[in-house]
Amino acid sequence: MRRQFSRLAPHQANIRSQITANSKLKRLFDVVVSASALIFLLPALLALAILIKLDSPGPILFKQKRWGKDGSVIVIHKFRSMKIDECDASGRRQTTVQDPRLTFVGAWLRRTNMDELPQLWNILIGDMSLVGPRCHAIGMMAAGRPYEELVPNYGARHTVRPGLTGLAQVRGLRGPTDRPSKAKARIACDLYYIQNYSIWLDLWIVFATIRNELKGGTGF
Repeated sequence: MRRQFSRLAPHQANIRSQITANSKLKRLFDVVVSASALIFLLPALLALAILIKLDSPGPILFKQKRWGKDGSVIVIHKFRSMKIDECDASGRRQTTVQDPRLTFVGAWLRRTNMDELPQLWNILIGDMSLVGPRCHAIGMMAAGRPYEELVPNYGARHTVRPGLTGLAQVRGLRGPTDRPSKAKARIACDLYYIQNYSIWLDLWIVFATIRNELKGGTGF
């Protein structure tokens, strides 16, 4: 399955070149960091898996189809944070503050963003990058409309691998996209990141993400 996004305009074609020129260095960074993190965090990942299993019936991992590089479809992995009969694989119903679908352990996982840790595997195998535009669910809506309708150049964000974290997230643009302005601001951050990519920008975003999480987490 592959979405046929509209052909990139000339200025959007330039977007692609900013990262592809440095793709080998970026990929090396992704592999080294994701592999090291998976090894270092293995005991914690196993402990979290046990807590999820003890807390509620159902699988440990939640799998969902999302947009990958160049409009490909990838399957991402997250720790399951919702009751098994209320998980939304389509991504149309976004998580809200104090969402009643969350399990006890799941609410804590989302608040600390630890539910995202299994995506380190997606990074290691090349479906995702450590830093990039956030990985959107295929059925994701923005202000009640498909993203492609709301933001004409939405497809340009798919010229690179989606990221575990990104510029929009460290700038506080996360959570439900219930307003058009919020959704458009996210895409603007994504395109700015792609156009201005450097390994130093990636490092700044990684450290900013860690800083935000150590200050209390930004998820829900």
